[in-house]
Amino acid sequence: MNRNIATVIIAPLTSKLRNYPTRISCKVKGKKGRIVLDQIRTVDKIRLIKKLDFLNKTVQTKTLKVLNANVF
Repeated sequence: MNRNIATVIIAPLTSKLRNYPTRISCKVKGKKGRIVLDQIRTVDKIRLIKKLDFLNKTVQTKTLKVLNANVF
């Protein structure tokens, strides 16, 4: 889907390690942080400058579980 449109859906990252059910722990470039799933938004691809890192399978699975439980 994202290849055919000019926008992409993103979840921001934070370095604040607050424990909320919609925040997933992760490491980006060796730094601890959280994926902020309660602030998902759509942005134009032009605003994306560079990829920061990739999520491992464990973090991807946790993210999908939280999204399925809270969104769908």
